[in-house]
Amino acid sequence: MDIKVPESDLGGPAAGDPEDGPAVRGRRRLGNEIKESLRELSVQLSLLNHQVVARLDLNDADLQCLELLARRGPLSPTALARSAGLHPATVTGILDRLERGGWIARERDAADRRAVTVRALRTRNAEVIGLFAGMNELMDGVCSGYDEAGLRLIAGFLRRTAHAGQQATADLTP
Repeated sequence: MDIKVPESDLGGPAAGDPEDGPAVRGRRRLGNEIKESLRELSVQLSLLNHQVVARLDLNDADLQCLELLARRGPLSPTALARSAGLHPATVTGILDRLERGGWIARERDAADRRAVTVRALRTRNAEVIGLFAGMNELMDGVCSGYDEAGLRLIAGFLRRTAHAGQQATADLTP
């Protein structure tokens, strides 16, 4: 859903203000174009992930948890639930499915035998990598159209955008 709020409603310049010249309007238009493109990217990545999980006999939350474990793990089930924004009971079911499928291992903590950590297993990585190979090749083509300075700018923008998403999520989390 795209909700357009007039800039004047946000405390920005009102229509006809001297601050609302062509440069400001052009910058606002580009900002809106970027936000629209990010929304479209979100939809397309969601659709891609949906196709990937269907081929792996997983679901979207399973893939999200597997990705978090691969990037940030090993993690406790509680830390994984917090990172994924899911209820701990939901994560238990996800971990059961991932363990049965050979995607993860649960291990007892050597220092505290009551504690469990979960880690992603690398044995099935090739399947996931293969399913994302087409997107990776297409992204290589996109990136080849930029010089190093342009790629640095884009990488910085994406890092800052991801951080903004984390902050917005934290602000909405009870």
